Amino acid sequence: MFSYMASIYRCRFFWMSLVKMDLRTRYRRSILGLGWSLLHPIAMTTILCFVFHRIFKVSAEEYAPTLMAGLAFWTYFQGVTLQGCSTFFLAESYIRQYPSPLAIFPLRTALGAGIHFLMALGVAIVLASYTLGIPNPLALLSLVPTLALLFLLGWGLALLAGIATVLFQDSEHLATVGFQILFYATPIIYTDETIRANNLTWLMHYNPLVAFLNLLRDPLIKHQAPSWHTYGAATATVLIVAGLAFGLLYRVQRRFIFYL
Repeated sequence: MFSYMASIYRCRFFWMSLVKMDLRTRYRRSILGLGWSLLHPIAMTTILCFVFHRIFKVSAEEYAPTLMAGLAFWTYFQGVTLQGCSTFFLAESYIRQYPSPLAIFPLRTALGAGIHFLMALGVAIVLASYTLGIPNPLALLSLVPTLALLFLLGWGLALLAGIATVLFQDSEHLATVGFQILFYATPIIYTDETIRANNLTWLMHYNPLVAFLNLLRDPLIKHQAPSWHTYGAATATVLIVAGLAFGLLYRVQRRFIFYL
Protein backbone atom coordinates (compact mmCIF):
# COMPACT_ATOMS: atom_id res chain seq x y z
CA MET A 1 0.00 0.00 0.00
CA PHE A 2 2.79 2.44 0.88
CA SER A 3 4.61 1.74 -2.39
CA TYR A 4 1.35 2.18 -4.31
CA MET A 5 0.68 5.55 -2.67
CA ALA A 6 4.27 6.55 -3.38
CA SER A 7 3.75 5.75 -7.07
CA ILE A 8 0.65 7.95 -7.05
CA TYR A 9 2.68 10.77 -5.54
CA ARG A 10 5.35 10.39 -8.21
CA CYS A 11 2.64 10.93 -10.83
CA ARG A 12 1.40 14.08 -9.11
CA PHE A 13 2.24 16.43 -11.98
CA PHE A 14 0.31 14.19 -14.36
CA TRP A 15 -2.95 14.00 -12.41
CA MET A 16 -2.74 17.64 -11.37
CA SER A 17 -2.50 18.59 -15.04
CA LEU A 18 -5.54 16.40 -15.76
CA VAL A 19 -7.57 18.27 -13.13
CA LYS A 20 -6.55 21.63 -14.62
CA MET A 21 -7.42 20.39 -18.10
CA ASP A 22 -10.88 19.24 -16.94
CA LEU A 23 -11.66 22.63 -15.42
CA ARG A 24 -10.43 24.54 -18.45
CA THR A 25 -12.36 22.31 -20.85
CA ARG A 26 -15.57 22.50 -18.83
CA TYR A 27 -15.62 26.30 -18.56
CA ARG A 28 -13.96 27.24 -21.82
CA ARG A 29 -15.57 30.36 -23.34
CA SER A 30 -17.88 30.61 -20.33
CA ILE A 31 -18.68 34.04 -18.93
CA LEU A 32 -19.11 32.97 -15.29
CA GLY A 33 -16.55 30.19 -15.41
CA LEU A 34 -16.41 28.33 -12.10
CA GLY A 35 -19.32 30.46 -10.92
CA TRP A 36 -21.68 28.17 -12.82
CA SER A 37 -20.95 25.43 -10.28
CA LEU A 38 -22.59 27.62 -7.62
CA LEU A 39 -25.71 28.41 -9.61
CA HIS A 40 -27.53 25.15 -8.87
CA PRO A 41 -27.14 25.09 -5.04
CA ILE A 42 -27.86 28.84 -4.75
CA ALA A 43 -30.96 28.60 -6.95
CA MET A 44 -32.22 25.51 -5.11
CA THR A 45 -31.61 27.17 -1.74
CA THR A 46 -33.53 30.27 -2.79
CA ILE A 47 -36.51 28.34 -4.17
CA LEU A 48 -36.77 25.84 -1.30
CA CYS A 49 -36.38 28.56 1.33
CA PHE A 50 -39.27 30.45 -0.22
CA VAL A 51 -41.46 27.33 -0.39
CA PHE A 52 -40.69 26.02 3.10
CA HIS A 53 -41.01 29.48 4.65
CA ARG A 54 -44.38 30.19 3.06
CA ILE A 55 -45.93 26.72 3.38
CA PHE A 56 -44.30 25.16 6.45
CA LYS A 57 -43.49 28.43 8.26
CA VAL A 58 -39.84 27.49 8.62
CA SER A 59 -37.46 30.21 9.75
CA ALA A 60 -35.54 31.25 6.63
CA GLU A 61 -32.61 32.62 8.65
CA GLU A 62 -31.69 29.18 10.00
CA TYR A 63 -33.04 27.06 7.17
CA ALA A 64 -31.07 28.81 4.40
CA PRO A 65 -27.53 27.95 5.65
CA THR A 66 -28.71 24.50 6.73
CA LEU A 67 -30.03 23.81 3.25
CA MET A 68 -27.01 25.35 1.51
CA ALA A 69 -24.59 23.16 3.46
CA GLY A 70 -26.70 20.09 2.71
CA LEU A 71 -26.92 20.83 -1.00
CA ALA A 72 -23.17 21.50 -1.17
CA PHE A 73 -22.53 18.06 0.30
CA TRP A 74 -25.11 16.34 -1.88
CA THR A 75 -23.80 17.95 -5.08
CA TYR A 76 -20.32 16.73 -4.23
CA PHE A 77 -21.47 13.24 -3.18
CA GLN A 78 -23.62 12.73 -6.26
CA GLY A 79 -21.24 14.42 -8.67
CA VAL A 80 -18.12 12.54 -7.64
CA THR A 81 -19.94 9.21 -7.93
CA LEU A 82 -21.63 9.81 -11.28
CA GLN A 83 -18.52 11.37 -12.79
CA GLY A 84 -16.53 8.47 -11.36
CA CYS A 85 -18.62 6.08 -13.45
CA SER A 86 -16.91 7.34 -16.60
CA THR A 87 -13.49 8.14 -15.16
CA PHE A 88 -11.73 5.08 -16.61
CA PHE A 89 -13.41 5.34 -19.99
CA LEU A 90 -12.29 8.96 -20.30
CA ALA A 91 -8.75 7.92 -19.40
CA GLU A 92 -8.65 4.83 -21.63
CA SER A 93 -6.02 6.30 -23.96
CA TYR A 94 -3.72 7.08 -21.01
CA ILE A 95 -4.24 3.65 -19.46
CA ARG A 96 -3.32 1.90 -22.72
CA GLN A 97 -0.19 4.00 -23.26
CA TYR A 98 1.41 4.06 -19.80
CA PRO A 99 1.11 1.71 -16.78
CA SER A 100 0.31 4.46 -14.27
CA PRO A 101 -1.56 3.63 -11.02
CA LEU A 102 -5.23 3.27 -11.85
CA ALA A 103 -6.27 5.12 -8.68
CA ILE A 104 -5.02 8.44 -10.07
CA PHE A 105 -7.99 8.69 -12.43
CA PRO A 106 -10.65 8.56 -9.68
CA LEU A 107 -8.35 10.93 -7.76
CA ARG A 108 -8.65 13.32 -10.69
CA THR A 109 -12.44 13.12 -10.40
CA ALA A 110 -12.45 13.64 -6.63
CA LEU A 111 -10.18 16.69 -6.84
CA GLY A 112 -12.27 18.30 -9.57
CA ALA A 113 -15.51 17.78 -7.63
CA GLY A 114 -13.76 18.89 -4.44
CA ILE A 115 -12.92 22.29 -5.92
CA HIS A 116 -16.58 22.92 -6.68
CA PHE A 117 -17.54 21.70 -3.22
CA LEU A 118 -15.14 24.13 -1.53
CA MET A 119 -16.70 27.01 -3.41
CA ALA A 120 -20.21 25.99 -2.38
CA LEU A 121 -19.08 25.48 1.21
CA GLY A 122 -17.59 28.98 1.20
CA VAL A 123 -20.99 30.38 0.19
CA ALA A 124 -22.62 28.38 3.01
CA ILE A 125 -20.16 29.81 5.54
CA VAL A 126 -20.83 33.37 4.36
CA LEU A 127 -24.59 32.77 4.43
CA ALA A 128 -24.45 31.29 7.94
CA SER A 129 -22.32 34.21 9.16
CA TYR A 130 -24.85 36.68 7.76
CA THR A 131 -28.02 35.03 9.09
CA LEU A 132 -26.86 33.36 12.33
CA GLY A 133 -23.75 35.31 13.26
CA ILE A 134 -20.07 34.58 12.74
CA PRO A 135 -19.35 30.94 13.67
CA ASN A 136 -16.96 30.03 16.45
CA PRO A 137 -13.41 29.99 14.98
CA LEU A 138 -12.55 26.84 16.92
CA ALA A 139 -15.68 25.16 15.57
CA LEU A 140 -14.71 26.17 12.04
CA LEU A 141 -11.35 24.44 12.52
CA SER A 142 -13.27 21.19 12.81
CA LEU A 143 -14.02 21.54 9.10
CA VAL A 144 -10.38 20.65 8.33
CA PRO A 145 -10.68 16.94 9.29
CA THR A 146 -14.17 16.99 7.79
CA LEU A 147 -12.77 18.02 4.42
CA ALA A 148 -10.16 15.28 4.64
CA LEU A 149 -12.86 12.67 5.32
CA LEU A 150 -15.02 13.96 2.48
CA PHE A 151 -12.09 13.86 0.08
CA LEU A 152 -11.28 10.25 0.98
CA LEU A 153 -14.96 9.35 0.71
CA GLY A 154 -15.17 10.93 -2.74
CA TRP A 155 -12.00 9.21 -3.92
CA GLY A 156 -13.30 5.83 -2.77
CA LEU A 157 -16.73 6.38 -4.31
CA ALA A 158 -15.26 7.47 -7.65
CA LEU A 159 -13.02 4.40 -7.66
CA LEU A 160 -15.87 2.04 -6.84
CA ALA A 161 -18.16 3.63 -9.42
CA GLY A 162 -15.47 3.55 -12.09
CA ILE A 163 -14.65 -0.13 -11.61
CA ALA A 164 -18.32 -1.09 -11.36
CA THR A 165 -19.12 0.70 -14.63
CA VAL A 166 -16.22 -0.93 -16.47
CA LEU A 167 -17.35 -4.37 -15.30
CA PHE A 168 -21.09 -3.64 -15.71
CA GLN A 169 -21.84 -0.66 -17.93
CA ASP A 170 -25.39 -0.16 -16.69
CA SER A 171 -24.02 0.89 -13.30
CA GLU A 172 -24.24 4.60 -14.12
CA HIS A 173 -27.93 4.33 -15.00
CA LEU A 174 -28.65 2.38 -11.83
CA ALA A 175 -26.73 4.94 -9.79
CA THR A 176 -28.77 7.79 -11.27
CA VAL A 177 -32.02 6.13 -10.21
CA GLY A 178 -30.58 5.25 -6.82
CA PHE A 179 -29.59 8.86 -6.16
CA GLN A 180 -33.12 10.03 -6.85
CA ILE A 181 -34.37 7.71 -4.10
CA LEU A 182 -31.50 8.43 -1.72
CA PHE A 183 -31.99 12.20 -1.95
CA TYR A 184 -35.41 11.97 -0.33
CA ALA A 185 -34.18 9.40 2.20
CA THR A 186 -31.47 11.80 3.38
CA PRO A 187 -32.24 14.93 5.45
CA ILE A 188 -30.93 17.37 2.86
CA ILE A 189 -34.03 19.55 2.61
CA TYR A 190 -35.66 18.43 5.86
CA THR A 191 -35.09 20.06 9.22
CA ASP A 192 -34.67 18.04 12.42
CA GLU A 193 -38.05 19.28 13.64
CA THR A 194 -39.79 18.09 10.46
CA ILE A 195 -38.21 14.64 10.75
CA ARG A 196 -39.17 14.21 14.41
CA ALA A 197 -42.70 15.52 13.85
CA ASN A 198 -43.30 12.86 11.19
CA ASN A 199 -41.73 9.98 13.13
CA LEU A 200 -38.86 9.64 10.68
CA THR A 201 -36.01 9.66 13.17
CA TRP A 202 -34.83 6.34 11.75
CA LEU A 203 -33.51 8.37 8.81
CA MET A 204 -31.09 10.00 11.22
CA HIS A 205 -29.93 6.74 12.81
CA TYR A 206 -29.53 4.38 9.86
CA ASN A 207 -28.42 6.70 7.06
CA PRO A 208 -24.58 6.88 6.99
CA LEU A 209 -24.70 10.22 5.14
CA VAL A 210 -26.21 11.97 8.15
CA ALA A 211 -22.85 11.94 9.93
CA PHE A 212 -21.25 13.93 7.10
CA LEU A 213 -24.12 16.40 7.10
CA ASN A 214 -23.68 16.93 10.83
CA LEU A 215 -19.93 17.44 10.37
CA LEU A 216 -20.73 20.34 8.07
CA ARG A 217 -23.78 21.78 9.78
CA ASP A 218 -22.77 21.70 13.44
CA PRO A 219 -19.98 24.31 13.11
CA LEU A 220 -22.12 26.57 10.90
CA ILE A 221 -25.57 26.29 12.48
CA LYS A 222 -24.95 25.26 16.09
CA HIS A 223 -21.55 27.02 16.36
CA GLN A 224 -19.99 23.96 17.94
CA ALA A 225 -17.62 21.22 16.90
CA PRO A 226 -19.22 17.87 15.98
CA SER A 227 -19.23 15.13 18.60
CA TRP A 228 -16.72 12.29 18.64
CA HIS A 229 -19.58 9.93 17.84
CA THR A 230 -20.25 11.85 14.62
CA TYR A 231 -16.57 11.71 13.66
CA GLY A 232 -16.47 8.01 14.47
CA ALA A 233 -19.50 7.22 12.29
CA ALA A 234 -18.11 9.23 9.37
CA THR A 235 -14.65 7.67 9.72
CA ALA A 236 -16.14 4.16 9.79
CA THR A 237 -18.07 4.90 6.60
CA VAL A 238 -14.92 6.21 4.88
CA LEU A 239 -12.90 3.16 5.94
CA ILE A 240 -15.56 0.79 4.61
CA VAL A 241 -15.85 2.59 1.26
CA ALA A 242 -12.06 2.95 0.87
CA GLY A 243 -11.49 -0.67 1.88
CA LEU A 244 -14.01 -1.94 -0.66
CA ALA A 245 -12.65 0.34 -3.38
CA PHE A 246 -8.97 -0.48 -3.02
CA GLY A 247 -9.67 -4.14 -2.30
CA LEU A 248 -11.63 -4.40 -5.55
CA LEU A 249 -8.91 -2.49 -7.40
CA TYR A 250 -6.29 -4.92 -6.11
CA ARG A 251 -8.27 -7.86 -7.48
CA VAL A 252 -8.95 -6.49 -10.98
CA GLN A 253 -6.05 -4.13 -11.77
CA ARG A 254 -3.87 -6.69 -13.59
CA ARG A 255 -6.59 -7.65 -16.06
CA PHE A 256 -8.43 -4.33 -15.95
CA ILE A 257 -7.25 -3.31 -19.41
CA PHE A 258 -9.12 -6.24 -20.99
CA TYR A 259 -12.46 -4.91 -19.70
CA LEU A 260 -12.08 -1.49 -21.34
